[in-house]
Amino acid sequence: MADTTAAKTSETTPDYLVVSCSLNSGSNSRLLARYTLECLKEQGLRAGWLDLRETPLPQCDGDEAYNHPSVADVRARVESAACILLALPVYNFNASSAAKNLVELTGDAWTDKVVGFMCAAGGKLSYMAIMGLANSLMLDFRSIVIPRFVYADSSAFQDGKLVSDKVKERLVVLAQEAVRFTTALKGS
Repeated sequence: MADTTAAKTSETTPDYLVVSCSLNSGSNSRLLARYTLECLKEQGLRAGWLDLRETPLPQCDGDEAYNHPSVADVRARVESAACILLALPVYNFNASSAAKNLVELTGDAWTDKVVGFMCAAGGKLSYMAIMGLANSLMLDFRSIVIPRFVYADSSAFQDGKLVSDKVKERLVVLAQEAVRFTTALKGS
C-alpha cells in the first residue's frame, strides 16, 4: 500500500514549481510567473503553481513561525520540486521581503534545487537586486542558480498585461534553461 501512495505522489508532484512572491494584487511579477508557467505546460511538463498572495506565510521570527500550517505545506512543495522558478518584485534595490521570508521559512528544502529568477521592477537600475538572495541559495543550500534570469522594468507592462515581446522571449528561454539544467543535474 505504501508503494501505491508513493506512485501517486510522484505522478502528481510537479518537477517544476513556479512561485509568485508578490503580495500585490496588481503584480507585474505575477504576470511573469503566469507566462512562464504556461511555457512549461506547453512543453508538456509537470509544473505547479504557488502564489504567496493565496498562501500567506507568517513573518519569520526564528521560532513559532516554523509551526504555522502554511509553512509546512509550502516547505513540502519546495522540497518535492526539482526546479523552482521565483517571480518577485524588486523593492528598494532588493528582492521583496516576501521572497526572502519564503526562503527563511523553508530553509534546507532548497538544498540542491535548480532555481531561476524573474524580477519585476519600476526602473532599469535594480537589475542586480537578486544577487543577495541568489548567493544565499547557492552558499547556504547549494542550490544551482540558472545564470540567465529575467529582469523586466515597468515599460514591459501596460494595463495589467505583459506587452514586451523581448521579455516574453526571455521567459521562454528561462523555461527552456530550467528544463535543460534540471534534466542535466537531476535526470528528470
